[in-house]
Parts: sequence; structure tokens; C-alpha cells
Amino acid sequence: MTLCLAHKVRHSLFDLRNIPAVKFCRQTSLRVVAYNTPMNLTRALRINPLSPQRVAFTGAGGKTTALFQLARELKSAIVASATHLGAWQVSLADHHIIANSINDLKDLPARGVILVTGEIENERTKPVTPAVLDWLRAESENEETPLLIEADGSRQKPLKAPAAHEPPIPDFAEIVVVVAGLNALGEPLADARVHRAKIFSQLSGLQIGQTITPEAVVSALAHPQGGLKNIPNRARRVAFLNQADTPELQSIGGKMARKLRGHFDSVVVGSLRQNTFQTIERCGGIILAAGESKRFGISKQLLDWNGKPFVRQVAETALRSDLDPVVVVTGFDAARVESALAGLPVQIVHNPDYQNGQSASIKKGIQSLEANIGACVFLLADQPQIPVEIIRALTESRAREMQSILAPLVMEERRANPVLFDRVTFDDLLKLEGDVGGRAIFDKHRVEYIPWHDNLLLLDVDTPEDYERLKKL
Repeated sequence: MTLCLAHKVRHSLFDLRNIPAVKFCRQTSLRVVAYNTPMNLTRALRINPLSPQRVAFTGAGGKTTALFQLARELKSAIVASATHLGAWQVSLADHHIIANSINDLKDLPARGVILVTGEIENERTKPVTPAVLDWLRAESENEETPLLIEADGSRQKPLKAPAAHEPPIPDFAEIVVVVAGLNALGEPLADARVHRAKIFSQLSGLQIGQTITPEAVVSALAHPQGGLKNIPNRARRVAFLNQADTPELQSIGGKMARKLRGHFDSVVVGSLRQNTFQTIERCGGIILAAGESKRFGISKQLLDWNGKPFVRQVAETALRSDLDPVVVVTGFDAARVESALAGLPVQIVHNPDYQNGQSASIKKGIQSLEANIGACVFLLADQPQIPVEIIRALTESRAREMQSILAPLVMEERRANPVLFDRVTFDDLLKLEGDVGGRAIFDKHRVEYIPWHDNLLLLDVDTPEDYERLKKL
């Protein structure tokens, strides 16, 4: 479907949620919008099909289903079992190879989902040997094929706790996905619902027979001897809260994800049954407050807005929006700007090269972020009127769709601030030079938009006249 918004929309209240794609008028600078792009498991887990990785799955509540669903989405993958699989699960692969030694792997198929296990005994496959697993790792690297590893057994139950010898995660795993099934919530803690219930009791603080709560599951997943056990130091840690099949469970899962965010690099809340996912990651806020305000004549960052300096108001809004961390990049008049932020839990980064243009501040902000920051929202210090609601709308939309760049779209097809940049754009932002902003990389990454009803987003303060207009509004 293509349409020209200038002809279709006459005011700022419009909604494109049901339009799969919108192509804007030729006379506008906005690019194609793909709104509500379907999220699959590959995107939710941040698996790059062009850079095959070694991914281990542990836990319970859909672990094997998730592994094979990911393999199908990737079209071609090697699947290895470092634990037991049910014999019936062999049929989920295109090819099944029983490998007692590396000699059994000489004729590995070139394409498809290739499952490698040990012998089948008592309706279960035996694990592959360490030598076979190491050979598969080398083959995965040489052939640039993903290697997906089942590294835990759970007896088909929604939750589990690891025994002393579990989970057998190989040290070369680059991503570890720890799965937990939300169907166990509200059920009594017992062996019928939890594999190794006694150990789960020790990890979670629940007594056998007590109701399984979200807090108990969070405690077990975040425990060094629970969900975090045996994960290699260099591996990216992902918690996958599966079986969020109802709006209520999705809401509960979202609250659990925010508590788990400090222990995992990302948390996926979703339903393999419905193929719906959200990826919850830390999203930082970077406030650009280094400019000289040459057109205005004095530091705009310190102008008054309802009794507070501009920069403090913007920082407080960012903090209320659940951005973490909030980074303020200072430059000109740094001492006074930093003083205006006294007492706020923000990270101040000084940019001594502020005269070289906005790109220097952008790079300083990006360089200050930790490795597990999934995205950042850029905010301008001369826009104190930006509301919490638009920032949360950006971060919540990205959790559902993982857009690379996301911005508000207000009346008459006008792009506005603030703008969210996913971490896939960070390398390109770090290459910016001169007095340019994030718009300079719009030709390298798809830019998507969320409709917004408030044209106050379009106003920034460049002149005293702008300031007076803002105060009146």
C-alpha cells in the first residue's frame, strides 16, 4: 500500500498502526516507513545471519522448540545436543547424524537443519562427546554456519534448576539463551512442574508446595548457581521468558524483564506458540548539551523552564523515562551546566572538542555507554518540553520491533526529536565528522517512525524569539 500523507492527513492526530508500509510523497525528505515489521526469534535474540555464531540454549519451558525454530529461521544450521533429547524430537531436523566420533561426520550435509547426537537409547539420544562438539565448532567457523547447542535437559517441564553437573555449556559459546516457561506461575512448587524442585527451592527461597511467583523465578534465573551458572564470561547472556501467551502474562513478563535486565544483556518476553516477542534491553539517554548557543547569545542549556534550567529539566525527563544510563555531554560553559545537574544520578561526559561540531558530542556519548546497552535516545538540551510519553513510546516500540532508527512523525510529514538509535548504528555514529548529527547515517540504516499528535516536538530554541514562543506554549 502506498499513499501520500499530505493528501490523506489534514491534522496531527493520525494513526498508521494498521498500514504495513507507507511511501511518502516525492517532495518530502522522509524515507520509506515499514511500520509494525514482524519480529521473529532471530531478531529478538539479535542473531546476525550474516555472521554465524555459536548459540547455547539452557533452562526449560520451550528450550528445544526455540532452538529448532531459530534453526528454521536461519534456513541452515548445525544443531548439536550436549545433553539428552527425546527420540521424537529427531524429526524436527532435516538430517539426523549419530556421531560417536569425528569419523562419523565426514559426510555432513551442506544445507538444512542438521542434528548431531549420540546413539538413541531408551527413547532418548545420548549427548555428543566433547571431541565431536569441538569438531562441529570448527566446522561451523570454517563453513560460516550457525551452531546451535542444546545444553540442558528439563524433562519437558516449564522450569528447572541445574544439578551439580549442569548445564554443560561449551566455553566457546558466544550467546547463551536461558529459557523459562511462564506457565508455571501460580502453580505449587513441586516436581510435577519444576525439574529439580528442591534445588529450585534453594535458589528461589520458596518452600516446596508454595506458589511459584514471578519474584521466585527472577531469583532463580539471576542466581549464580541458577540461570547464570556456567555461562562463559565472554558470552552474551539472554533470558527468554517463554509462554507469555496472554496479555496478563506478557505484562508480568515485562515486569520480570526489568528486574532481570541487570543480570542479563537482554531479556526476551514472548510466545513461541504465537510467534510474538519483545526484547527488553537497557536503553541509554544521551543529552547533547555542549553547544555554544551562538545564535542565542547566552547558554541555552541554562535558560529557565518552570523554575529549572533547561538541561536539568531534560535530564529529569530522561530519568523518569527509565533511560539507563542518562549521559549528559557538556562542552561550552561546562562548569555551570554541570552545576545545574547537581544531585541528579546522571553521567557527565565532557567534550573538549565541542567547537568541532555535534558529531564530537555524539561520539563522546556513544563511547561512554557500556557494552550491554541495546539502544540510546538522543535528546537536545534546548527542548525542555519533550514529554516522558514520547520517550517511552520510542523505547516500547523498539522492544516490539527492534528498529534501527526510530523517530516521531508529527503533522505534515515532519520528523521530530528525540530520535532513538539501536546499537547496530553505533559503529556508524562513531565515524561521524564535523558539524553533523545522526541524520548523516540515515542513508545507511532504515529509518522508521511513530505517529505523534503533539507539534511541540518540532520546536527547539535557537533564538530569543523561539524562547518566548516556547514559554507561551
